[in-house]
Amino acid sequence: MAGLKSFRDVEIDLEDIKVEKDGDDILHGYKPIKLRNQALLSGLAYCISSCSMILVNKFVLSGYDFSAGISLMLYQNLVSVIVVSILSSSGVISTEPLTWKLIRVWLPVNVIFVGMLITSMFSLKYINVAMVTVLKNVTNVITALGETYLFMKHHDRKVWTALFLMIISAISGGATDLSFHAIGYAWQIINCFLTASYSLTLRRVMDTAKQATKSGNLNEFSMVLLNNTLSLPLGLLLIFVFNEVDYLCKVPLLKMPMFWLVITSSGFLGLAISFTSMWFLHQTGATTYSLVGSLNKIPLSISGIILFKVPTSMENFLSILFGLLAGVCFAKAKMR
Repeated sequence: MAGLKSFRDVEIDLEDIKVEKDGDDILHGYKPIKLRNQALLSGLAYCISSCSMILVNKFVLSGYDFSAGISLMLYQNLVSVIVVSILSSSGVISTEPLTWKLIRVWLPVNVIFVGMLITSMFSLKYINVAMVTVLKNVTNVITALGETYLFMKHHDRKVWTALFLMIISAISGGATDLSFHAIGYAWQIINCFLTASYSLTLRRVMDTAKQATKSGNLNEFSMVLLNNTLSLPLGLLLIFVFNEVDYLCKVPLLKMPMFWLVITSSGFLGLAISFTSMWFLHQTGATTYSLVGSLNKIPLSISGIILFKVPTSMENFLSILFGLLAGVCFAKAKMR
């Protein structure tokens, strides 16, 4: 299960990471509920939670004009740690104990993870949701290049063609973006490099991390607990480095109960992605999971344009659609 999205919108290729179909070691007290069309239900749950997470974050950062992205990340991670810890202590799920040996192995991965979440927050504040989804395709290009040079993995012509189309769509989308923001684009490009680095680094350290656990395995919930727990001290440090403390002391938003309700729900949505993605993967497989993840970007982009009333042109809309379809072609090519 280690290849799942460990949190939020992290894109990780499941192809080279073993996916365990047996959930008995993950959900101790879980008794399968016999529902009809579980594959469809789990897929819908995964799509809804994934889309909602990005839209809610965009609403917090742009709708409320909240300028403390690191603090938002820290609070969301704290919510995840509390919920997973409660579920683990009650025996609903199984998590590995956080030993110093495991922490030392995982720390480099976590530093990249935190940087990835923070840059995602910064870019989402300035760029509309549709362009963020298109620009995220650049992550696939960087990851493919990393796989070629680090793991000697060869991709066929269809994969490289899809990646080339992604680059074209990102460039044309940026060139026709009526709400173009250079700072936001810079943060998103950095985010693409960090996301690809996270995926590639995760593959390198996964076997070592499993050896550092007591059971010899590292399931999804253990990864969520490990990543988010280690992110708390680093997040606190970065809050002072970026001087968000003064902003938090002055901003009136923290006195609004509705604002706390929204950001708390975003924390639960982030955790819901881990649960629903695990459920969906168990009901289908890595191939369907990857394809649905690509198709999921289409309604997300349309929703982002409509809900946030993003000014767009026909050229920009076609560039976005072109990039999303290129992502679907990439997922289908990888299936081969």
